[in-house]
Amino acid sequence: MDQIFIENLIKIGAAVLVGGIVGAEREYQDKSAGFRTIILITLGSTLFTIFSLSMDAGFTQTRIAANIVTGIGFLGAGAIIRDGGRISGLTTSATIWLSAALGMGIGAGQIYFVLAATTVTLLVLLVFPQIERRIDKIREARAYRIVFSGSDFKAVEKVQSAIEDCSLRVFDHHQTKTEKTIVSSWKTIGSPKNHERFVTMMLRNKAVREFDY
Repeated sequence: MDQIFIENLIKIGAAVLVGGIVGAEREYQDKSAGFRTIILITLGSTLFTIFSLSMDAGFTQTRIAANIVTGIGFLGAGAIIRDGGRISGLTTSATIWLSAALGMGIGAGQIYFVLAATTVTLLVLLVFPQIERRIDKIREARAYRIVFSGSDFKAVEKVQSAIEDCSLRVFDHHQTKTEKTIVSSWKTIGSPKNHERFVTMMLRNKAVREFDY
């Protein structure tokens, strides 16, 4: 059997293994890009790299590699979802991008280095969320949308005072007035305890007609 053929089979097997390891973690977390998706991304990047290396030694190799990066960017963008004031899917998108890089490394023959990078990737995906949760216990960002009666300007001032009393820092504030209502939106940062205190105050505030957070 041809030596190059055997080497390519090993690369394909490594791509499935690496993609499966990363994809299993994403599947366990019930993310949109799960087990099969990550495997296919890693395997596809590996194949593109293998094929590019078998072409002429000119600009073709680097051009295909650059197009892999560009193409995977569009795929990763599809995993990002905006829900109101929050954006989700960024980690999944980054994992897609990283899986393509791992596949390119395998295709280039850097299998041991890719295995080391896969270990670091699992460390980031499995261990670092614990650190994030610790940070969230200290500091949390929340967006509030509050609707008042169109003539109740004092209620808006009271809410602003309540935010300050709860030690929440405002980094963005928008206000819209219609004939019947005043709609105020605040983006704030503070401890979860202070956020819950503010939420309780707003739920008890009779001047608040609508409260979203």
